[in-house]
Amino acid sequence: MDMPALQAACRLERRVRHGARFCLALIASLTAAAQPVNARPPLVRAASAFPVRQVAPGVFVHLGQALALDDPGHDDIANIGFVVGTRCVAVIDTGGSTRVGRALRTAVRQRTKLPVCYVVNTHVHVDHVLGNLAFYPDRPRFVGHAMLADAMARSRGFFLQHYAADLDQPPTAAQIIAPDLLVREALDLDLGGRQLHVQAWPTAHTDCDLTVLDTQSATLWTGDLLFRGRLPALDGSVSGWLTVIDELGHLKVRRAVPGHGPITSDLSAALAAERRYLRSLVDGVRSGLALGRSMQDVIEQVAITERPKWLLWDSTHPRNVARVYQQLEWE
Repeated sequence: MDMPALQAACRLERRVRHGARFCLALIASLTAAAQPVNARPPLVRAASAFPVRQVAPGVFVHLGQALALDDPGHDDIANIGFVVGTRCVAVIDTGGSTRVGRALRTAVRQRTKLPVCYVVNTHVHVDHVLGNLAFYPDRPRFVGHAMLADAMARSRGFFLQHYAADLDQPPTAAQIIAPDLLVREALDLDLGGRQLHVQAWPTAHTDCDLTVLDTQSATLWTGDLLFRGRLPALDGSVSGWLTVIDELGHLKVRRAVPGHGPITSDLSAALAAERRYLRSLVDGVRSGLALGRSMQDVIEQVAITERPKWLLWDSTHPRNVARVYQQLEWE
């Protein structure tokens, strides 16, 4: 929700139910999660220190760092990588800056001379899409969920305001590359000798989540539908995300590349940890609402037993509670 819409919701809330305390707490929580970061230049790993690992034949992954979005190095926090066929290459997410995108492109060129024919963005978040510009000279198809182009259009001004230092200088809207090949349900991409199955999902982590399955190696790129170690961040629908988690659990894969955290060969177990946290959010917020507790009280009480199990709790959990509170309060 953008700030004007949030303020409008709060004006309505003052008239209807909990009053200004709820509104101030919600605004404070969401605003704190979106503080400008361009005043602190990102620290990007040098090209020689940009590790890319081959996790299966032709499947290469760079693991992001466990940093908050307001820390130096915040542009290198997402897991990104590429898959090589006999005809061409597909890049899956491009990082949170043009610099990281170029480091990834260098890694591609160090391993193959085949052209990059696709760049797939798993969702709209800045740490997954700002490196797209680095691949523009390759003239690939930029692939995204059917809702991603609209989500990027809504986000472009925010990206320019808060992440200008992560773009080439001077920063311009034209550097934020949106998809030109949209996936409404599913799409198979042919790389020559191997196919990627791209699946669009209903609103979950965001309203524009994709997964990418390399059928040859049975490697699933989940985007941020799966977090490992780093606390899941909710920008979509908590009930939708829980439903998608259950559906992902039925997939038979050899390995999963989460949006954040280490690769796993046990997708079910990784999803179970994420489900447990999201379920505790829903149950805790619903209980707090039934007791008439303020949103700030709920933030301080919900899912506390989960805290030792996740990184970046303080920067992410209050915002998650605020969103779930907002989604459940009119049940």
